[in-house]
Amino acid sequence: MPVTVPQSPAHSDRAAVADFFSEHGFYLARGVIGRPECARLEQDFDRIVEQMVRSGEVINARWGNDTTTAIDGGGTEVIHTHQVQKYSSAWARLLFDDRVLDVAEILVGPDIIMHHTKLFLKPAGRGAAFPPHQDYGYFPMVKNSMIAMNVALTAQDDSNGCLRVWPGSHRLGRIERSMGADDAFAARFPFEESVPMECGPGDLIFFSYLTVHG
Repeated sequence: MPVTVPQSPAHSDRAAVADFFSEHGFYLARGVIGRPECARLEQDFDRIVEQMVRSGEVINARWGNDTTTAIDGGGTEVIHTHQVQKYSSAWARLLFDDRVLDVAEILVGPDIIMHHTKLFLKPAGRGAAFPPHQDYGYFPMVKNSMIAMNVALTAQDDSNGCLRVWPGSHRLGRIERSMGADDAFAARFPFEESVPMECGPGDLIFFSYLTVHG
């Protein structure tokens, strides 16, 4: 049976947002970034991808296990790099934008430290699947306070491979072998029990690094 998607409250209601995030382990903030800003960010995004392609380096970060192959059939691709703010002033400014930080503050408090940024591009028609996983194993924190923020520049839905989360899975805490390479872990979290984070340009998705997602 499909799982009902919990509906995120408006980000102007700080108490409701905090309660929602505590219960579900994610929060979708709609309309934070304006369309003109999204266009500028997308322009720089495309420029960075073009530079990566021209470099000749291996930039396909596709997961190569049975779980992902069962979903996408193999032969797929996801273009990936780190620290986007080093290549784009527009992206650097976004990280210090009060509209972004105001939402993050609700979720983690006023002392906010950026750990890193990533760029992901799924090419149309051959985008690679991501297996269910937690992020904590890649950068464990003592208080498990790390969160991720997904910035949507274009429409994201199930048809083009949007992010999916398992609501409430953060309450399971740290799970062993949860970094995405273990098919037995993936079997514990079938995609039928996840919910799609369908969103539009300018929306932001926040989730705990303990929240299972894929």
